[in-house]
Amino acid sequence: MDRKQLAKLDVHETFIKLIHQMESHEARWNEAVLTIFGEELQGNQSMTLTGIHVLSCIGEHEPINQTGIAEKLEVSKGNLSKICTKLEKNDLVRKTQLNDNKKELFYRLTPKGKRLFDLHEIGHRMVQNHFLNFLDRYSESELATAKRFLMDVIGYCLEIEGVDWYESLKLD
Repeated sequence: MDRKQLAKLDVHETFIKLIHQMESHEARWNEAVLTIFGEELQGNQSMTLTGIHVLSCIGEHEPINQTGIAEKLEVSKGNLSKICTKLEKNDLVRKTQLNDNKKELFYRLTPKGKRLFDLHEIGHRMVQNHFLNFLDRYSESELATAKRFLMDVIGYCLEIEGVDWYESLKLD
């Protein structure tokens, strides 16, 4: 095997390690967020990650209707309706109408929902700042190369999204 092939295999192995680390990090992050939200809700109400994302979407775009939320989060309107009903029942969001549009319902955060939204945003800023500090060790040209590589990886992931792995893995 030539050196380039070995280097490619090494990059692949490192990429797999990155995926595993990201999955582990995401699991720990999600657990922490759900725990904090549970404490803020005084433990008598539960939150799902999808519920947190819906709450965040409303906070970022309020007033926003169900169609807008569904499009931004790529979730079904049926599932979203259940989540919004639960958020409303838990006094995290409220339905409103705009003065110029009395037919359509829009969502806004309640003070309690705003508090959870703010906590979520603080957490995201902390993670972002930590990552930006990590990137300080690289030069501008190294960052440009890293970005190009990551964009190519995203493109690759989109390419293989359409692969029917079940059919590819079937033995004849």
